[in-house]
Amino acid sequence: MTDRATPVPPDRRAELAAGLARVRARIADACAAAGRDHTEVTMIAVTKTYPASDVVALAGLGVPDMGENRDQEAAPKAAEVAAAGAHPRWHFIGQLQRNKCRSVVRYADVVHSVDSVRLAGALGVAAERGRDRPLEVLVQVSIDGDPARGGALPGSADPERGLDRVAEAVAAAGPLRLAGLMAVAPLGWEPERAFATLAGVAEGFRAAHPQAVALSAGMSGDLEAAIAYGATHVRVGSALLGMRPTLR
Repeated sequence: MTDRATPVPPDRRAELAAGLARVRARIADACAAAGRDHTEVTMIAVTKTYPASDVVALAGLGVPDMGENRDQEAAPKAAEVAAAGAHPRWHFIGQLQRNKCRSVVRYADVVHSVDSVRLAGALGVAAERGRDRPLEVLVQVSIDGDPARGGALPGSADPERGLDRVAEAVAAAGPLRLAGLMAVAPLGWEPERAFATLAGVAEGFRAAHPQAVALSAGMSGDLEAAIAYGATHVRVGSALLGMRPTLR
């Protein structure tokens, strides 16, 4: 495959393999406890700040889904990984600025963080011009209703940030495919409380949008609680890849 093009030291590959085995075991155990099949949950390897060589190694270990949250890092990394011969499914999971949409649509397969009508519109225009296939979109939900933290607002009539309005804007954009919801547990909340709240929002959302069944929730520290409350995607960084390199 690719290790000759993007060298991965044997000890690093072994570290990644061990981390992967631990995370897969946690997911399997959480699914068993929740009465779910482990195949219902997709693990996204969050590779922000990690080198392209780690992405290549993870792809070689059978991990198909990678997540990034900063376009200025993700765009060149995706190009380097592709040049090395690996072609993972890229998830853009960070806050997205409208002026970055044209770049993101060139490499991302899924965007998890649409939380406004204007962002949905900008992403739709960029996808129409910059790709030849639909872009999957998850609407980011604010669990605690604090607009300062980002996320569309459930039950709100806000024309720009109300969850229903944002979902309708995504669904109406031809190049976009409304796939579901994403959320992050608010600081200071117990994971169980956060994901139980999210599960209630997701139930109502799926009644209105029955094809939008994805639920991206849970990270290294709280993936078990997220799975217990119906997460279909968990975003795992440090538990899989180890201590995160310092951002420069």
